[in-house]
Amino acid sequence: MTTAGAGRRAPLWACTSSLALSLVALGVASYLTFTHYADPAALACPDTGVVNCTLVTTSSWSVMLGVPVAVLGLVWALAMAALTTPWAWRAEPPWVAGTRFVLAGAGAAMVVYLIYVELFRIGAVCLWCTAVHLTAIGLFGVVLASRAGAGSRMPMGR
Repeated sequence: MTTAGAGRRAPLWACTSSLALSLVALGVASYLTFTHYADPAALACPDTGVVNCTLVTTSSWSVMLGVPVAVLGLVWALAMAALTTPWAWRAEPPWVAGTRFVLAGAGAAMVVYLIYVELFRIGAVCLWCTAVHLTAIGLFGVVLASRAGAGSRMPMGR
């Protein structure tokens, strides 16, 4: 599979694992979004102690600029799923690889912020959120490794 216009090949493991991680993130983010609107207390997760999904997903921190964090995660996961399809990995325009890298990095940066909020502002952790966090960090690692493995300094766009 080629990447960003330069004729370089992305490793097969990167293509398959990135799509799998994206689909896992999409599924979990869909579940979190559904329960946000349906009934946040219905999350299949403990609601007492340090692990408390309801506390996390209903806190004031669960909304950014009027948009639920679950919805932001869903949109991000959908974009990453599109950018990690085999067709996107073979795409010639350099902006595709650049966008994949930037969005994966933005997802990882958001995870760092959200973990800080969970641990130091809310004082609880959501297992479902943690699943999305792990997929986001994993995706960033895979995308980063595929760029390094291709030996490329792929342009971010033209």
